[in-house]
Amino acid sequence: MAPARVFAVVLLAVGWALAAAADAQNATTSASSSSAPATTGWLKAHATFYGGADGSGTMGGACGYGNLYSQGYGTRTAALSTALFNDGASCGQCYKIACDSKAAPTWCKSGVTVTITATNFCPPNWELPSDNGGWCNPPRPHFDMAQPAWEKIGIYRAGIIPVLYQRVPCMRRGGVRFTINGLDYFNLVLVTNVAASGSIKSMEVKSSDSTDWMPMVRNWGANWHSQAHLTGKMLSFRVTNTDGQTLEFKNIVPSNWKFGSTFASNLQFK
Repeated sequence: MAPARVFAVVLLAVGWALAAAADAQNATTSASSSSAPATTGWLKAHATFYGGADGSGTMGGACGYGNLYSQGYGTRTAALSTALFNDGASCGQCYKIACDSKAAPTWCKSGVTVTITATNFCPPNWELPSDNGGWCNPPRPHFDMAQPAWEKIGIYRAGIIPVLYQRVPCMRRGGVRFTINGLDYFNLVLVTNVAASGSIKSMEVKSSDSTDWMPMVRNWGANWHSQAHLTGKMLSFRVTNTDGQTLEFKNIVPSNWKFGSTFASNLQFK
């Protein structure tokens, strides 16, 4: 489920020791036991699972987050079908999901919901029909969930279950983080740990030797790029989320920054 066009690869060390902490954080965004949702305000879809019982097979993905444990997303994640992924604009969004126990009482864990973060893309499989294996084919809304998250709401033997879902605000610990990769004249910035809408609409960068904000372009997933020469300069970012809120991260990157470095802010969307 890699993106069709990748200009840079974010390499992050596998933080297995952080898995439990990451899942605990995401558990705070989940109603792990609640009454079955009413249909009002909920949309219908289906869900499968991947990545193994420990979620290790979900690392990386089309949003570019790399190690989901060390990034704080844990195993409460999912790959979205084309209808939901929106060419990467949905990366980081959060969805509350429940198994539709009225449609499949045998295979649902009734009265339970789980909240996931969109971290990957589930591509179409044109070799199979949409109702028999081509689960992520357009126009189907579909969640290919990390197995630990899926098993919170479904019985393993089912393989695929009907679900009800809705967008919900993302809860994150700490501020927004920026990881810079690339080369001179090609700066690729990965934006992670975004609360509220979870997803980014636009992004700009300003260097310490300029008063002008330069627009950045979504490269793939949650990665944004600029082709300006920014090496050796202190950098600020101005980020607007998909809810329309804008935050300015002034001088978040020091002048001695190196490619591959991550810079954590004290600011967060609300």
